[in-house]
Amino acid sequence: MEAQFTHSTPTSTTSIAGKEYLFFSGFSYLGLHSHPTFNTLLKEGIDRYGTVFISSRIANTRLHLYEELEHALAVHLRQQAAATFSSGYLAAQAAVQYAATQGELLYATNAHPALRTGKPAIPTENWADWADKTTEKVNAHPDHTFVIVADGVNPLTSTINDFSWLTEIKRQVLVLIDDSHGIGIVSDDGSGIVNRLPQLSALRYLLSASLAKAYSTQGGVVAGHAKDVAAIKKTPLFTGATPMMPANAWAFLQSFPLHAAQLMLLQHKIRYFKALAAGIGYLYNPFHLPIFLIKDRSGIEKYLLDHDIMISSFGYPNPDSPPVNRIIISAQHGDKDLEVLHTLLINQ
Repeated sequence: MEAQFTHSTPTSTTSIAGKEYLFFSGFSYLGLHSHPTFNTLLKEGIDRYGTVFISSRIANTRLHLYEELEHALAVHLRQQAAATFSSGYLAAQAAVQYAATQGELLYATNAHPALRTGKPAIPTENWADWADKTTEKVNAHPDHTFVIVADGVNPLTSTINDFSWLTEIKRQVLVLIDDSHGIGIVSDDGSGIVNRLPQLSALRYLLSASLAKAYSTQGGVVAGHAKDVAAIKKTPLFTGATPMMPANAWAFLQSFPLHAAQLMLLQHKIRYFKALAAGIGYLYNPFHLPIFLIKDRSGIEKYLLDHDIMISSFGYPNPDSPPVNRIIISAQHGDKDLEVLHTLLINQ
């Protein structure tokens, strides 16, 4: 779809050239970026801390708020420690550059660009075949030879990746998983992919994530074993980078009850739309994610746009990649929005 430009941040609607559209694109899965309570907390955070903390994380004057945030995120992700960054991309880069010092990187099928260092060959085979080959390769070498690098959730295919095959790993291995599209929405408490990961002595996990996708918080996190996180905090990507906006950190810490309420609301919206769309065979959503993939329906993005609905339709991960058509549901959508969308889909 040709790019459409707006002068405001979309909510459940967006305005293009003076015309209003229902908006089923982007992320902000929990709808916090337009939630009055969250915006009030963010404004209070600016009043308390200003717009930026004017020192690095390793300077002699430090902001205790960041320590509180990292402790809360480590607990939330069931890890020993956490480090925060100004973006999810920076967090993923810090994680993978550290991981590269721990062994040879074995990339999963379609691993997100944020996890890549250099110009690695990214597998395109199906997940199960890649997992079988990776297991065989790891088990054929000594401990600590490899690092497995993968996404927790693939937002392009509306898939929660299966990591049960890790139970077959017999060697000590570090597993780096980016959970940007899982944290906040996967699991009943929003802890993401971690509850689905095998817990075995041979496996050591390192999790990275953007806090923007679900939580509308500009920042990123890396969480894992204390020694790994301590080492990451000594790397230039942590020591030389401006930390995340302190007002965002403060608003996030005050918002855990709101996160829970919005997750329940989102789950209701997903269930409701899945029930409405049960007979539409070209919609794919087997994992109860807020992402409904549209398969083999050429031109549907233009049809919906002509009927005042904007869906996600663009080439990814590169601008010249084939476009992927998806419907993104968020907690801010009303039931009426979903009903309007459903009516158009069944009449297409």
